[in-house]
Amino acid sequence: MEFTIYLAGQIHDDWREEIRNKARERDLRLQFVGPQENHERSDNVGEVILGDQPNKRLIDDAASDVNNFRTQLLLEKSDAVIALFGEKYKQWNTALDAGLALRGNKPLILVRPESLIHPLKELSNQANVTVESIDQALDVLAYVFE
Repeated sequence: MEFTIYLAGQIHDDWREEIRNKARERDLRLQFVGPQENHERSDNVGEVILGDQPNKRLIDDAASDVNNFRTQLLLEKSDAVIALFGEKYKQWNTALDAGLALRGNKPLILVRPESLIHPLKELSNQANVTVESIDQALDVLAYVFE
């Protein structure tokens, strides 16, 4: 059995590569999908596909349309979602993706540091499992295979 896991969260560092490597090391049969990890590609995809836009707002709107399509398609086809909240970056996209997972009845693992317990308390209480690290999230997934 293999599961597809949508990795929701910021795209500014290599946390997805870390989770992929750790899953491989543990021999977990997981396939990972997620948002476009190339920030420049994500920001410019609307104009690349839909053509030049007259202002920054419409550039962002066009990119959002294409990125939201990608997210919806990949998230809906996934078996579960890991939503990573960290200290460093704003987390609007992570919160949106976690909400989409909940609305779509996708099992949700919420990863957040202790410092974000209070701001994420409602979302955490809706998630199936809330953990504080990537390793704990992988422990939850490994338990499924026992």
